[in-house]
Amino acid sequence: MYYLAVPLNYTSFIIMSSPVKIPFKSFIILKPEEPTALYLQIVFEFIKAIQLGLLPEGTKLPGTRILCELLLVNRNTLIKAFEDLQAQGWIEILPNKGTFILSQVHKGTRAETINTKVEKASTGFTFKRSVILEDTEEASTMPYTFNDGLPDVRFLQTTAIARLYVSKLKKHAHVASVQHNATFSHENFKLHFSNYLNLTRGLRISASNLITANSHEISLYLVAKLLLNQGDKVVIAAPGYYRSNMTLLDAGAQIITVPADSNGINTAKLKKVCAENNIKALYLTSGYHYPTTAALSAKRRMEILALANRYGFVIIEDDYDFDFHYDNNPILPLAAFDTNSRVVYVGSFARSLPPGFGYGFVAAPADFIAELRKHLSIMEHGTDVVKEQVIAEWIKEGEVHRLSKKNIKLYRERRDYFIKLLADKLKGRIKFKVPVRGLAVWVEWQDSFNLISLQKECASRGLFLPKYILYQSKDLIATRLGFGHLDSNEMEQAVTILSESINTLINKK
Repeated sequence: MYYLAVPLNYTSFIIMSSPVKIPFKSFIILKPEEPTALYLQIVFEFIKAIQLGLLPEGTKLPGTRILCELLLVNRNTLIKAFEDLQAQGWIEILPNKGTFILSQVHKGTRAETINTKVEKASTGFTFKRSVILEDTEEASTMPYTFNDGLPDVRFLQTTAIARLYVSKLKKHAHVASVQHNATFSHENFKLHFSNYLNLTRGLRISASNLITANSHEISLYLVAKLLLNQGDKVVIAAPGYYRSNMTLLDAGAQIITVPADSNGINTAKLKKVCAENNIKALYLTSGYHYPTTAALSAKRRMEILALANRYGFVIIEDDYDFDFHYDNNPILPLAAFDTNSRVVYVGSFARSLPPGFGYGFVAAPADFIAELRKHLSIMEHGTDVVKEQVIAEWIKEGEVHRLSKKNIKLYRERRDYFIKLLADKLKGRIKFKVPVRGLAVWVEWQDSFNLISLQKECASRGLFLPKYILYQSKDLIATRLGFGHLDSNEMEQAVTILSESINTLINKK
């Protein structure tokens, strides 16, 4: 049985030996004041929890009387909801044994994926509400915070890029001139950008194999919408990335999880899943697995390409953090070795540039890119000619390389100091590996405790731990700690608070 351990309240939860201890109220959110019948709300919330991996296959649910007390609902309402869930194939009720969660790929009744429901809002009109998508943004005014690995905005080269941007604007002071040159300018930008990707990432693409978007998230969203139909089976590595999971589910995917270890996704188990299912796609963060930071081994890379060719599935390769690698020989993406046109490569560019200057992009076969462009034109009509000319000039003059080299040096120093602090202040409490790439460290806790309790303990001392960096399941208690946004003093304070909080928590037991 495979399960997905992912951020608390988004794609994971605490699996205890007793089902009563599962924190249902943290992800089964009922709103009696809304017009949707309460039993339907329960149905939708349980479907969402199962689809997002909060309730893995085989999970035993508490008895209806206990769940009624937890959810504050009438027993008849809950029984009606369970009957509906069983009819759809989401749960199985076994007499004298209990109620169990079924996966979307269960060999019995196959459940239809339900992504939306139609509700009448208080405004007087109806609209669709997603039972998949969640707002994961969390804000805090606490003096210290961890995230999942973001760059430091204080390093942004705002002065230099603003000067170049203004010079380009002056050259195109007449709006008509900008519009007239838009197509030519965009193709010129794609030419420089594709050459840059070929040089830095080992790709063999031309401008016709490339499309750019304003963000990495838009790129992945479009790829999922174009590739996937309702019910298509998509394999992901577990634990996985909560945002991409939601994107895939929203596109209609049935997710199958395969565990990842220190060498990336387990290819032996992947092969077994492929033999037993008709897999449409494999979503993979190969160079720097999110969240564990593990790199896919060379042997497994070749095995995955061979499996894709044998079973005919598409590899959606998400290379979200290529900009930050600390060795002289960065791991090249699978797309660099794809000879059978099986890889759709989704990446990000220039995360160290000011907001609005970075790009998301997709590199893929030309016919797929041509179709993708139709969809992108609806979301992003036209191009920012000046922005593209600025980036093209930075690439042509080598400024992007110089900036990248400078940033890598700065972030490597931060990584090394952060690793030292973790080893000194949390010795014996954690297990981790030094990441060779990215701006976060995957920390596995060696003590048994509730991560939400740790979050509250840290908050009382001024350190914010957002829920999306907390990972907890039956076999795993881990945290993804981003260090890129912290200077040495901020790191010291944050790790000290973390150490004090865990010590207090353990001593209370």
